[in-house]
Amino acid sequence: SVELQILSDTAEHSDLTMGDLVDRLEGRVYTLLLVLLALPFCQPIMLPGLSTPFGMVIALLGLRFALRQHPWLPQRLLKTHLSGKYLPGILHGSARVLGGIERLLHPRLSFLFEFPLTQFLAGMAVFLCGLMLLLPLPIPFSNMLPALTVVLVASSFSERDGATLGAGLILFLISLGFIAAILLGGTEAISWICNVFTRR
Repeated sequence: SVELQILSDTAEHSDLTMGDLVDRLEGRVYTLLLVLLALPFCQPIMLPGLSTPFGMVIALLGLRFALRQHPWLPQRLLKTHLSGKYLPGILHGSARVLGGIERLLHPRLSFLFEFPLTQFLAGMAVFLCGLMLLLPLPIPFSNMLPALTVVLVASSFSERDGATLGAGLILFLISLGFIAAILLGGTEAISWICNVFTRR
């Protein structure tokens, strides 16, 4: 939270790129950067223009984390400019929220992090949540649930908190069910409309 507040003060005086964030958070890309990118979506209201680049970065980082590879992003994403108009507020708000999360985190069930499968499952959950954030769904909570999943999963690895990881994976399953219900409902609606207009 302290690091994010420092970044917030810096962003007030200069525009930052995604690459700048990655450089400043070197060594904590899979934890702090993922939390930073996901926190703005932890609200029922959508944030137009942010879900695509942030979702893409979350998905790529999640996939590489699952495969136990070093963080990497394409140059096109690293050069993405983050508006100085909104970024300081996002960073400041994220720092306050993260401060509250930090007080809840502490090492629990740490043995779970000794298994390679744990990192794979967590990384794939983050990857799929990033893809969910890419979906153009103007529906409340469609971004909030996968974003909260990313926050919980990434935070759990920073403190080796197995209980928080478990909560994150449960929320991931709920997110999958929610998005599947939305997509299935949309498919049913389209099928119903087609049937209405094709009747003779």
